[in-house]
Amino acid sequence: MNWNDVLSFARGPLFQAALLIFIAGMLYRLVRVIGLGWSRNHVRPKKSQTKGVVMSYLKGILIWPFVPWVKNTFTKNPIIYLAGGLFHLGLFVILVLGTAHMLVWKSLLGFGWKTLPLPIVDWFAAATIVAMVVLFINRLINPVLKLLTGTAEWLNLLFVFVPMLTGYIMTHHLFFQYEVLFSIHMLSVDFLLIWIPFSRISHFVFYFFSKSIHGQEFAKHGVRA
Repeated sequence: MNWNDVLSFARGPLFQAALLIFIAGMLYRLVRVIGLGWSRNHVRPKKSQTKGVVMSYLKGILIWPFVPWVKNTFTKNPIIYLAGGLFHLGLFVILVLGTAHMLVWKSLLGFGWKTLPLPIVDWFAAATIVAMVVLFINRLINPVLKLLTGTAEWLNLLFVFVPMLTGYIMTHHLFFQYEVLFSIHMLSVDFLLIWIPFSRISHFVFYFFSKSIHGQEFAKHGVRA
């Protein structure tokens, strides 16, 4: 097998097709959510709704997951709370603040930004991989999660884990030739892009909606009419 040809295909036509499917799928899901409408407030808010929205975002950024004792969630599910928080934080750092991925964003958006030094991004990548392994094991041994976990949930973990692992191994030039690792990494990224709109991983696009709605709810008093 000529891995250079595989890499060219994975970085070229397949990536472009996967990106189109990802964008079209996420836009479709977004339109569906917006089409559900926004409930009208029949009771005058007790506090500023704008302030409520701002506080909702600040709590999400500053409290979760760095001040675990603020939420009861930590005492009930410390593994999910800490490993899940580290996973999401690490994923953000790698995809947005890593130089290699920033260059991909730059090629797509036409502009770039400052990134973190490689050792810092590398540490977050290693920590994210460990966090995913912990979450995987927790799903295997937690009786409640075992009941809630089906094929789709395992595929979600797999499709996110493989790009993370191959990217880390590729950065350190371990085990396989660079072209082989880069090809597998790109193929896994392409499959992940295609998979996201059809899976629960797409929840990230609704983050800003949920935070805004929660912020407005914080400003209310009374009940819905």
